[in-house]
Amino acid sequence: MAEKIEVENVASPGRVVRVDKAKYEAMKGALLAVLPPAAPGLTVAEAKQKLLPLLPQDLFPGGAKAGWWLKAAQLDLEAKGRIEREATKPLRLHRKQ
Repeated sequence: MAEKIEVENVASPGRVVRVDKAKYEAMKGALLAVLPPAAPGLTVAEAKQKLLPLLPQDLFPGGAKAGWWLKAAQLDLEAKGRIEREATKPLRLHRKQ
């Protein structure tokens, strides 16, 4: 059985969900690697395009389920204050200083 990790959701403060640790850590690392440290940041689609080549193929074959894991990592990292969203449409993200 896969090891689990608890993640938060900025939209649901206080609520945690247990997810696969290896997939979460791989996505978190890739997302933080591609996001710039300041505005204007990247759209979620731009971030996904840049991080897909960084993901291990054994966890994300052909990028499978990467969109779901990207959103999970994004919301958790926002809740923990590691990344920030900008008030733009489409939504743009960057690492928090």
